[in-house]
Amino acid sequence: MTPTVSTGGEMMLSTDIKFLPGVGPARKKILASELGIETFGDLLMTFPYKHVDRSRVYTVRELTGDMPFVQTCGRILSFETFEMGPRKQRVVAHFSDGTGIMDLTWFNGGKYAKEHYKIGKDYVVFGRPTVFNGRVNVVHPDIDDASEMELSAMGMQPYYSTTEKMKKSGLTSRTMEKLTKTLLERLNAPLKETLPPFITGRLHLMSRDKALRIIHYPQNTKELENARVRLKFEELFYVQLNIVRYASDHRRKYRGYVFSHIGEHFNSFFHHHLPFRLTEAQKRVIREIRKDVGSGAQMNRLLQGDVGSGKTLVALMSMLIALDNGFQACIMAPTEILAEQHLATIRSFLGDMPIRTELLTGVVKGNKRKEILGDLLTGNIHILVGTHAVIEDTVQFARLGMVVVDEQHRFGVAQRARLWAKSQQPPHVLVMTATPIPRTLAMTLYGDLDVSVIDELPPGRKPISTSHVFDSHMTSLYDGIRRQIRQGRQAYIVFPLIEESEKSDLKNLEEGFLVLQEVFPEFRLSKVHGRMKPREKEEEMQRFVAGETQILVATTVIEVGVNVPNASVMVILDAQRFGLSQLHQLRGRVGRGADQSFCILVTPYKLSEDTRKRIDIMCDTNDGFRIAEADLKLRGPGDLEGTQQSGMAFDLRIADIARDGQLVQMARDEAQRIIEDDPECKKQTYSMLWERLKELRKSDINWSAIS
Repeated sequence: MTPTVSTGGEMMLSTDIKFLPGVGPARKKILASELGIETFGDLLMTFPYKHVDRSRVYTVRELTGDMPFVQTCGRILSFETFEMGPRKQRVVAHFSDGTGIMDLTWFNGGKYAKEHYKIGKDYVVFGRPTVFNGRVNVVHPDIDDASEMELSAMGMQPYYSTTEKMKKSGLTSRTMEKLTKTLLERLNAPLKETLPPFITGRLHLMSRDKALRIIHYPQNTKELENARVRLKFEELFYVQLNIVRYASDHRRKYRGYVFSHIGEHFNSFFHHHLPFRLTEAQKRVIREIRKDVGSGAQMNRLLQGDVGSGKTLVALMSMLIALDNGFQACIMAPTEILAEQHLATIRSFLGDMPIRTELLTGVVKGNKRKEILGDLLTGNIHILVGTHAVIEDTVQFARLGMVVVDEQHRFGVAQRARLWAKSQQPPHVLVMTATPIPRTLAMTLYGDLDVSVIDELPPGRKPISTSHVFDSHMTSLYDGIRRQIRQGRQAYIVFPLIEESEKSDLKNLEEGFLVLQEVFPEFRLSKVHGRMKPREKEEEMQRFVAGETQILVATTVIEVGVNVPNASVMVILDAQRFGLSQLHQLRGRVGRGADQSFCILVTPYKLSEDTRKRIDIMCDTNDGFRIAEADLKLRGPGDLEGTQQSGMAFDLRIADIARDGQLVQMARDEAQRIIEDDPECKKQTYSMLWERLKELRKSDINWSAIS
């Protein structure tokens, strides 16, 4: 049975925030623009980013300079003012509780402190103690009138995120705390429950009403943790329910083409053209794909594989199965360079097999484009390789049965869906990525896809040796590059032009290229960056591929799509400016031949703690999945490259996919259990869930991004 719930408190949540005492029209404008708070409900759902335990009161005698935030209770004995130059003062209050004397210091707001706080009155002082001139000191403390504070019942104090604009208008964390307290006092009716008893009971979750009150004002850490678990689970559960519902719906509605047999194309390639023995991981993935395409349901499969693991070969063999069953195939890549690389790789794999492969990108124009469009319609082109140009309305196939999407994180789901319209019924879809995705993130980003993993490299590949070098040791680094090139190898030197609009970076690359020409006068150098014309870029790349130049000086445009087995050295300058996944992608440009390869990460000596962790992880492991897990923990899902386009376009208010993996799995299991029992979302038992999902889909969350 669905529980009956009161909606009194819930109705109040839609009230305009300007009507909350302490807000008004002016503050409402700032809250709306800075934090998106427009209603009582928005304020309630703006959670504290941390809580500090205010339940203990320390004596001044107990305070030391290495303690975190603490509070003490006492009186101001006197004020002193110290001049610090023109119109600048340091104001110090001498404070005592009878056990000792400490200083309270203001570099800003000292005038207000002297006027507002009275000598001899009891105050509660809160802040982080330090030691200055032998005396405990708290800079810019929080001060409250002791007569208004119930010290025994203070519990945990919430801290809210604020912006500079908010602070200037008096909307500090303390103000936000008071506003939230006022709101909670007014919400005297229980808030509507959004999870049924069979979930909250089995998982021992507290009620939503209790969790939303406690998350702002917990009495202790255990209570706070229980509230967090409840709210995190709910958030993740509805995301997973939406994904699982969509995937189930899709499987029921869309039948797939049945590829019933393996024929001449696949067998001829397997027996006569296979460039190297398949790894066990490649064989396993091909078996999974064969099972999918023969099942009668549309395949939607994500193929994860580290750089150089042989994903393109698996994709080609999948496309050959489509050809054997009378269908065409298409592979879509995010850049022209990568599309051209795929075309060259596929043609070299196929050799003299009677299979026509063509390229369609933005630069293919005129008669050649007309010819390709015409031959696609007649079925004379078997495999089309292209960029976004492939999804244009003018591109039509005779019988498209298999679509491979490479580097999925560069494409939105809507773009993937447009490919389906190229066929009478949706073609089978194989999504590939060389950016390993941690399991918890994959469940959210690609929850509608089945996942295959190639977790071993082809035989003969040696692990890349990665080292960290400070930029003060460039001379010895240049000598090392010189030795490798004299042994017949080639080298990449990457500059950190992250955004193509960063003029200073472009200048650094141009100047760096001239310096490198002077450092290596005996060698020929190529230069590639994103602001070059496609033809110029391609010419420079081809010179390097052909071995005409020994050093390729480039930006991250070589992150994907450059396959030069002879290149054995990757030097990444200013490596501290790159994320872990990007460093790993760049490293994957070498180690593609049988020779030992090297990746050198160059940084200045002074590095932040997070950057040192990133560099250490890169030097410790070549495992892309370990690196992706570490990247997720260090940077969070919103920062990972491409996640904004492909699934995390909604904001998680409290859950953290990097750290809440167990809750993601729990949410997924519950969602699957419900969809298996009620695939058409019609059972009365789950009516609360379907109603809530409808409400959420009308909200500002971009649910379409995950379905």
